Amino acid sequence: MERLSRLRFMNVDRTRLPVRKRIRPRGVPNALQEHSIVDTQDLAMATDVTCQLLGRCQVTPAPRLLEDFHCRLNAIQFLDVTMAYLDYAVATTVTVPHSTDCFTVHMTSAGHASATIDGDTHHITPFFALVISPGTTYTLNLEQDSPQTIVRIERDAMERQLSRMLGRRLDEPIIFSPVGDLTTDTAARWHGALQILSNEVLSPSSLIQQGYGAGSLEELIISTLLYIQESNYSERLRARPKQSGRVAVRRSIEFIELHLAEPITLGDIADYVQMSPRSIQAGFREDLDTTPIAFIRDRRLDASRRALLEAIPGDGMTVTEAASRWGFTHLGNFSLVYRQRFGESPSTTLRGIRSA
Repeated sequence: MERLSRLRFMNVDRTRLPVRKRIRPRGVPNALQEHSIVDTQDLAMATDVTCQLLGRCQVTPAPRLLEDFHCRLNAIQFLDVTMAYLDYAVATTVTVPHSTDCFTVHMTSAGHASATIDGDTHHITPFFALVISPGTTYTLNLEQDSPQTIVRIERDAMERQLSRMLGRRLDEPIIFSPVGDLTTDTAARWHGALQILSNEVLSPSSLIQQGYGAGSLEELIISTLLYIQESNYSERLRARPKQSGRVAVRRSIEFIELHLAEPITLGDIADYVQMSPRSIQAGFREDLDTTPIAFIRDRRLDASRRALLEAIPGDGMTVTEAASRWGFTHLGNFSLVYRQRFGESPSTTLRGIRSA
């Protein structure tokens, strides 16, 4: 698989056989045409890839149409955002008892589908999307010829971005309203962000194809969803200009982001903010529940992970280079704190790229 098709959350060992060409593309988005993951009539394989995309689930085609069942999955994963196209051809029910540790936006490009959550039925059409938060129990009912375009966003990435937007740590999990109106003026931002991402995939000379810019485009996708879709944080986001934390913290973060790859001391921050180190430390503790030094370390870990994720074969990227680029001089300590933050070693992250 090429760099933009590595699905790290998905075991693709069973999908490496040549994909049989279909007679008609059934509306696969142009950006995903060349990124087929599976094309099969095998219900077990279809269930397996659906589980890896959405969480443990049961895929049940309409019994009278079982002979015509055909699962097609095309997908691209960038860093923490995945674009996927899922089609079963026939009327199919997908029962998800506990959705996986990510957020998914389901958009029906044709036909009609519905989802039942907590006894309420929500319709999915070309005009209304379904937004699923981690840990949701739901049943997805797809009518015949109702393919789904799905955007998957990993939970950690969503939480990191929202925390940066609010200027403070999150005090509860993010829960989105399950229905998204795609006809509003604000929804045009979502369509626009997806179009930008699709155009970058399609152009061989684009920055993202050269290994740059995926992180920034993902931030655009995530931020757009946070702004346009109602959630338990919507009011706080809208009130952000008044409640985004004290000036000392905002100015400190501004300085840190500008000089993240350089040596930074608390004294440097204090000089820039024109406030005492004690005031800055108190602000970080009360607004973000951390210290300035810990905040710098976490942002550098994020940047190091992005460098490892964006690495492409032949560019010479190593764990040591990624660590030193972002101010980590002791490789053993870097590996320890990296594993604590991301749940895997930096070499595992890099190996995932090399083997893709």
